[in-house]
Amino acid sequence: MLDRTASPLLSLIRRRRPGYSLEAPFYTSPEIFAADLEAIFEQTWLFVGVEPDVPEPGDAMTVDIGANAILIVRDDDMQVRAFHNVCRHRGARLVHEEKTTVGNLVCRYHSWTYDLSGALIHAEHMGSEFDRKCHGLKPVHVRSLEGLIFICLADEPPADFDEMAAAMGPYLAPHDIRNSKVAFQHDLIEPGNWKLTMENNRECYHCGANHPELTVPLFAYGFGFAPEELDEAEREQAARYGCLTDDSHAEWEKAGIPSRMLEHLDDMVTGYRTERLPLDGDGESHTMDTKAACRIPMGRFPSAKMGGLHFWTQPNSWHHFMGDHAVTFSVIPIDAERSLLRTKWLVHKDAVEGVDYDLENLIGVWMATNAQDSELVGFCQNGARTTAYEPGPYSPHTEMLVDKFCNWYIGRMREHFDPSTPAL
Repeated sequence: MLDRTASPLLSLIRRRRPGYSLEAPFYTSPEIFAADLEAIFEQTWLFVGVEPDVPEPGDAMTVDIGANAILIVRDDDMQVRAFHNVCRHRGARLVHEEKTTVGNLVCRYHSWTYDLSGALIHAEHMGSEFDRKCHGLKPVHVRSLEGLIFICLADEPPADFDEMAAAMGPYLAPHDIRNSKVAFQHDLIEPGNWKLTMENNRECYHCGANHPELTVPLFAYGFGFAPEELDEAEREQAARYGCLTDDSHAEWEKAGIPSRMLEHLDDMVTGYRTERLPLDGDGESHTMDTKAACRIPMGRFPSAKMGGLHFWTQPNSWHHFMGDHAVTFSVIPIDAERSLLRTKWLVHKDAVEGVDYDLENLIGVWMATNAQDSELVGFCQNGARTTAYEPGPYSPHTEMLVDKFCNWYIGRMREHFDPSTPAL
């Protein structure tokens, strides 16, 4: 609970001005980055992957959150488990690959061996008094939300995950994520603080000027606009979008597909937002021609035109689920000025590349969009380093969700470092 910067952390937290971007040290300071890891990434539920990352018993994946190395495995009973990826002997990392398949978990250093439940089953030369039961792998809290894997490093994870899961389960279940496969994964190092990556995702103010591929089927108006600034043609476009959204929601809800917006971005610790949004024209998916990229449907839907289900979670993920494929995004902080954006494209597990889908068509829109967003994040990071930077006002029409992300962030920091001031 220390003040960690030349501008004390508590002062920066307390004087945050709602409706404005954060002060520069929140984006540039190594000390505040360390505080972020402690208060945010070691205390909240983090999205780290999907069950198709570990589809069979013995499949394992690793992810690093700050200094913490995490191991996720599928055990022999098909349960997904998570452990600290650290041998209980001398602390060596157990699994070094990002993905692999194992029988047991064997430390390369001295061959201490753990089964997939984390129990230590072999340790030579430790003497007759050594109790293997006291040296199993340290577990990490893990939850699967209809196939989306979340972990929490805290001893007591936020209990409101259950509330979020109860609300989101019916939205996600029709997409049948557990019966999909990861068709492609792309890791992009963005030249910016993790909060800038998240802030960029929480608005589409920038979409029209920067994302020609994404806005082929996506309405930028779906994330807000200033009505008094629209010309006649733009007003007609906005009105058409409003009618399409209302009609689509009514049709989807009648078919038993939850579609209406749920938003708890800054009034829950496990903050989230969801809505199923229509795609333009005859749009079926996020592809350049708006048609389905995979000819085998991924979920259970009455039509190929199911729009795109958007699902955001605080602090580090967003997702787009269509009728034929899904795209998941996780943001993992690297240091104060770099972040890992990990993107996974999912299709039905039986779909065959080159037969049922063309990979370039599947990933084209978001590969282009991610690269464009990364450049924009870098612009803001460079600006935050300058003496000219000062927090700027958010648009009340198009950046209200960015403000909610910052509200959530400041609330978590205040709760951790300044608990005498209620966060929620």
